[in-house]
Amino acid sequence: MTSNQTGRLIGAVFGLVFVLANAGTLPPAAGIPLRVLAIASFLWLFIALRRSRTPQAAPVGGPAPRLFGRGYRLVVAAEVTVGLAGILVLNDLLHAPRATAAWITLVVGVHFFGLAVVWRMASLRLLAAAMSACGAAGLVLAACGCSVASIAVVAGIAPGALLLGSVWWSVRAEPGRRGVPA
Repeated sequence: MTSNQTGRLIGAVFGLVFVLANAGTLPPAAGIPLRVLAIASFLWLFIALRRSRTPQAAPVGGPAPRLFGRGYRLVVAAEVTVGLAGILVLNDLLHAPRATAAWITLVVGVHFFGLAVVWRMASLRLLAAAMSACGAAGLVLAACGCSVASIAVVAGIAPGALLLGSVWWSVRAEPGRRGVPA
């Protein structure tokens, strides 16, 4: 797999994890179909990515940056550090474990702003904004004492769908593809 395919696969894996980890808070009549749909979507994306052979075009302003170089590692290191610190504060100081999923989503969303800069991919800003909004909304729901299920839908399942959808969109947008594995 190319680094571009690997990056997309990472996004699809995390989209799947977001849905699987949060669908358990819902009644089985909703949670099970969501999990099945997420797994099916991931498998479809995995097949599409494995068959994809179109390299990503270089961004405007020069050659494409290395996707997993120093900039990527710095963004991810900051994401992990801020994420863990926030989880410790939420759980140990604020005693608000309901807000953990929302915090994770907010941090992951913000990390996409960093990746948009490092990778010179302005298209990631839309995903960053949408995921950050889901995380922020989930934090508000947690602060208001809303149910774990409502927080999970807003700050877990919706962001998972956003990640899976963004990977699907990137595969669909490849020249000569209609978004369907051949």
